[in-house]
Amino acid sequence: MYALYYSPGTASFVVHWLLIEMGIEHELRPVDMEARAHKNAEYLALNPNGVVPTLIVDGQPRYEAAGLAMFLADRHPQAGLAPALDDPQRAEYNQWMFNLANTLQSPLRLWWYPWDLQAGDEAVRAGAQTRIEATCERLDAQLAKQGPYLLGERLSAADFYLTMLMRWTRKMPRPAHDWPHLGAFAQRMKARPSFAAVYEREGLTEWA
Repeated sequence: MYALYYSPGTASFVVHWLLIEMGIEHELRPVDMEARAHKNAEYLALNPNGVVPTLIVDGQPRYEAAGLAMFLADRHPQAGLAPALDDPQRAEYNQWMFNLANTLQSPLRLWWYPWDLQAGDEAVRAGAQTRIEATCERLDAQLAKQGPYLLGERLSAADFYLTMLMRWTRKMPRPAHDWPHLGAFAQRMKARPSFAAVYEREGLTEWA
């Protein structure tokens, strides 16, 4: 059984969602971010980055949301959420996972936590917004050309990851769901029973 250290709506969301989607037995261990429990010595011994998620796998702590999503999809192939290593679409799948981490999650973190750069908050947010909107433009074009999912007809862990990141844009001047094909994609993903389940378990209501 897995144990997931999580905080509602954070990067742990995609790992929690996939555990539910795949029907994998797991234990939830909440991390009180407001009390800065993610920065105490006990938690840092599990995850030296001091962020969530951390997933206990066979007694060992593992972290990085995108990496954990890929790990779970590979370790549980019966769920069909990752092309096999010898599948022609594997390279494309890997590409999307890393692309989302670098071109969407990275600037989204700057949007939400601009003070991390110790620079002017508004300038950081403006730069992050430009990058995020450019990425949304490319993703929307991809879905228009080859949808309904990032790998075409094939649902993968990358789609769950993208949906989580789209949720993070909900309070931006132009949220990701404002692009037509991304909006339709989000509605399709949010219609999955596992989405309602993770929302209920994490006590979330926004962007339902």
